Amino acid sequence: MTRVTAAIIKKGGKVLIARRKPSISSAGLWEFPGGKIEPNETPERCLERELKEEFDIKARAGRLAATGRGVLKEGPFELLAFEVEHLSGEFRLHSHDEIRWVLPEDLAGYELPPADREIVAELLRSRS
Repeated sequence: MTRVTAAIIKKGGKVLIARRKPSISSAGLWEFPGGKIEPNETPERCLERELKEEFDIKARAGRLAATGRGVLKEGPFELLAFEVEHLSGEFRLHSHDEIRWVLPEDLAGYELPPADREIVAELLRSRS
């Protein structure tokens, strides 16, 4: 099974979500940014690499916050969502056309892939 990472970046009680560009798969969907884990790469290192590639930021992956599962045309995958600290850099968009800081309870109003919705459910459960 493919393993994929997702970043839970928080600021002022809100979390970061990003909308995928029209030119890439799952275009127009909002997501917690991240990507596929490469061979011999830890999930944390993958997430730090992906955030540098997608946004030009330096970040540090912390605690595993939630997991989800999904299926893409390539097959099933497991989504590992980590709490992430934004260390430095201004967000520049490469794979996305917009980012938003959203209150967790407002995430239901965004079109998210099923695996990301599982992450949202876990985030909301952990707050209560």
